[in-house]
Amino acid sequence: MRLLATGRAVRFTWSKRSGTISRAKLWINVNIQYQQRPQSTAAHTAAPTFKSPVKAPALEVDGKLYSVDDWTNVPASILSFLPRKLHLQPSHPVSITRQVIESNFPSPTYTHYNHLHPIVSVAQNFDSLGFPQDHPGRSRSDTYYLNKDTVLRTHTSAHEAEIFRDNKSEGYTISADVYRRDAIDRSHYPVFHQMEGARMWDRRKVLGGDVAKAVWKDLELLPKHNLEVEDPNPTIHPERNPLQAEHHTTEEAEAIAAHLKKSLEGVVVELFSRARNAAAAAGNADANAIEPLRVRWVEAYFPFTSPSWELEVFWQGDWLEILGCGVTKQELYINAGVPHKLGWAFGIGLERVAMLLYSIPDIRLFWSNDPRFLSQFSTLEKISTYVPFSKYPACYKDVSFWLRSSSSSAGGGSKANAQDFHENDVMEIVRDVGGDLVEDVRLTDEFTHPASGRKSFCYRINYRSLERTLTNEETNQLHDDVRKSLVEKLGVELR
Repeated sequence: MRLLATGRAVRFTWSKRSGTISRAKLWINVNIQYQQRPQSTAAHTAAPTFKSPVKAPALEVDGKLYSVDDWTNVPASILSFLPRKLHLQPSHPVSITRQVIESNFPSPTYTHYNHLHPIVSVAQNFDSLGFPQDHPGRSRSDTYYLNKDTVLRTHTSAHEAEIFRDNKSEGYTISADVYRRDAIDRSHYPVFHQMEGARMWDRRKVLGGDVAKAVWKDLELLPKHNLEVEDPNPTIHPERNPLQAEHHTTEEAEAIAAHLKKSLEGVVVELFSRARNAAAAAGNADANAIEPLRVRWVEAYFPFTSPSWELEVFWQGDWLEILGCGVTKQELYINAGVPHKLGWAFGIGLERVAMLLYSIPDIRLFWSNDPRFLSQFSTLEKISTYVPFSKYPACYKDVSFWLRSSSSSAGGGSKANAQDFHENDVMEIVRDVGGDLVEDVRLTDEFTHPASGRKSFCYRINYRSLERTLTNEETNQLHDDVRKSLVEKLGVELR
């Protein structure tokens, strides 16, 4: 990334290697304009300050300005993903997966939200959901901050409170791109797509205030299935899966749980029946691919539901967790100003389900524009098994470094010592330099010097393109850029 002067403003450009070692400029809607730096708060007293006449920039994203401060850690490479919205591309596997799931939650009972903007306030993303101030999800090591008050949403639940208050329908789904600083491997990516759904009942609107009776009546209207379901545990367990006794009766929780499970079992039947039909049509005679579908409910813990469960599917010889769900914590309704409502909620990762359904081995493929990938997924009616078009060679390179012996930073992208170093900072630097030409990054060695106490780390980086063979010259240049960036941004000493 570099800055280009345009009068009194400067503009970000983001470079991504493609095809050759030369870099093609990708313009994104991010401008820098100089504004007066906001006053530091007590929480940021250790951070560097600006003296007049030096002024800090502001980010402009989609025509809106966001002030930049000590919390800002979102790179231009991540902001460039905002326009992609894979869940809205008609012939993309993420979008097809979304549409199949949505079909099981019909209107007018459910409203589908697919166009909510990914930039949200800290209050929306954390405070409205009851995240404590010391929750690790709030840290700059885990979350992309535009500034101390504004983030790229880390989950679709950031919009939950406003939808509760909006009260358009008895239920809803949200599908959206979400952003997290994370590891680099074939199943993790800094941008992915979540879908959540909820169903609510209003104590004031059901006959006689009998929510349990109303829920059971609604359950009878759900489609029937012949799915083999294992559900050995009681709905409520005082230690493992407690009732929200101060808000719900046992009868209400039992009814809501039954409606939730029946609704989501229908989703699994729809998704995996299509996948089994695709495997059979492709001539896959493997017994694991065409055996009768089995699912099971497993007790779980989630901060926003109680009691809670995970739904697992026995697929290709193994039990796989598909989604999490439960009876919504009543505090969420109370905080949203609708204390008279109660109900259930679920959350599902669209990439995870799509990887299972289509047998896609690497999450980077979802972001590929290669027609050899995209042409394999054309219709909603048919889920087809992914056919690899090639396997290009890997190139492994190691980078070793010492951490600084002292630092005043707070992690999350700043120069780090042993106390504030976070592995996600390394991942972010490698990702920013190498983009989708990096398949995975793994820690291979960690060492503390017995005399000085300094810490050393060694990471192995696997450079591999999904679309072509990388040249030695190109890989060497990438790795050299990674090493330089580690020194520049983290202040490490290379070994």
